[in-house]
Amino acid sequence: MKLNLRQIEVFRAIMLSGSISGASKLLFVSQPAVSRLIAYTEQRLGLMLFERIKGRLYPTPEARRLFVEVTALYQNVQRVNEVADNLAENREGQLRLACSPSLGQSLLPRAIARFRQLHPEIRIVLQTQIPAAMEQSLLTQQVELGVAYMPVNHPSLATRPLYENRIVAVLPAGHPLAGRRQVTAAELAREPLIGYSADIPFGMLVHKLFGAEDAQPEPRIEVQQAHVACALVQAGAGVALADEITVAGPIWSDVVTVPIADTVNAPVNVFHLQLQPLSRLAQAFIDVLVTLDLPAGA
Repeated sequence: MKLNLRQIEVFRAIMLSGSISGASKLLFVSQPAVSRLIAYTEQRLGLMLFERIKGRLYPTPEARRLFVEVTALYQNVQRVNEVADNLAENREGQLRLACSPSLGQSLLPRAIARFRQLHPEIRIVLQTQIPAAMEQSLLTQQVELGVAYMPVNHPSLATRPLYENRIVAVLPAGHPLAGRRQVTAAELAREPLIGYSADIPFGMLVHKLFGAEDAQPEPRIEVQQAHVACALVQAGAGVALADEITVAGPIWSDVVTVPIADTVNAPVNVFHLQLQPLSRLAQAFIDVLVTLDLPAGA
């Protein structure tokens, strides 16, 4: 074995603190002891993990890659400790969930509140994660259910559609288009638009809504999340596109939503391991999601 737990612990402490002295304080050992152990670790691995430049310690690319795996290991250890705590304290049960950031401010609070009414003794752990992180959390069983926009395509994950969740126009109250029964994408393209990064799922949907490349507007402001776009509309910074579930989350004063002609959907799905039986708690939470009272068309 090239690495033992003590070597991993010292390596992690250096990565977290950024220095030998910081690691020694974290571990309550001397600096020479930390230096000797990390030098021995590099020798065993045949890799240089750190370089000293102008008196400061910098991790190599190999160290950064190794740290990803070490972090996952510590997360799993934390999970073991949490299970042990639950057993020791005789808790009735625990449900671990992940969701995309926007849903963490709209759908999930409502669903969890309803679930808590039905199961007040259950402990819930909710993590907000980007799709790639959520996928890893599901595959490593750090969470049992993930709720997100768009599909997470992995052969080991099962997908259950929850809501169609239409994209609508979000306008300041008093805007000339606010009183319309519906607006077109072309009309919105002529407005000061709050847009989204093209490399995120919601940004891809918005791109699809506007159609051909020559019809794509140039956003005046670019954001990553729909609830941020709604807040900007509320502040009078422009108009935006958002999904119905996000708009139905916090109370957006002085904001009006208008349907879009020929709109697209930002479908919400729940994900879990394909070949792993769901717990009764997870099944009950999915039932809450399915029966939750949402705005028409969501």
